Amino acid sequence: MNSHQLEDNLQVIRTLMERSALYQRAVRPVLLLAGGVGTAAAVAGIFLKPPFVVYWATIAVVVLAGAFYLTRRQALKDGEAFWSPPARRVAVAMLPMMVIGLVITTMIAPTEGGVEIPCVYIWLMLYGCALHTAGMFAPTKLRLLGWLCVGGGLALLMILAISGRSSAPDWCAHATMGTFFGLLHLVFGLIPARTTAKE
Repeated sequence: MNSHQLEDNLQVIRTLMERSALYQRAVRPVLLLAGGVGTAAAVAGIFLKPPFVVYWATIAVVVLAGAFYLTRRQALKDGEAFWSPPARRVAVAMLPMMVIGLVITTMIAPTEGGVEIPCVYIWLMLYGCALHTAGMFAPTKLRLLGWLCVGGGLALLMILAISGRSSAPDWCAHATMGTFFGLLHLVFGLIPARTTAKE
């Protein structure tokens, strides 16, 4: 690594450290948005019984669009560049898990029935890995949330393996999505800022 590359890397690290408070402010509204939408979507899914994969993929797109809007608005408000080098590093770090999730979801989407629970644990584990990676550049609570999602996905996988079942009722899959992608995000979003000040 030459001196120019080393200087660039040090600048990125310095910028990330200086912006930790900004990331904290940006992450909280996104967690609350994801938690609110995820919880409402789970309740609606239990009663409406929509096609599971398409339904939750649509919810994911809505949440991503909302997160993009909230993050961009926060950056403009603080006079920061939205697509800065640190933001690019976070996006690139999360990209492999997101691509894997997209490909698997696209392959599973046309399948009729029986894919709900496998989708949930695959999504949970990939999303948890992506959050853990993002947590290297953002508040520590993202890493904890990531581990909880990975642990939830693994626990679900083990329960299914021990029980010998590969599927569960639709309501169970929606409830699991609502628990992890809804309520858990709300809890992490509602944690007061002072409890994460030392991150």
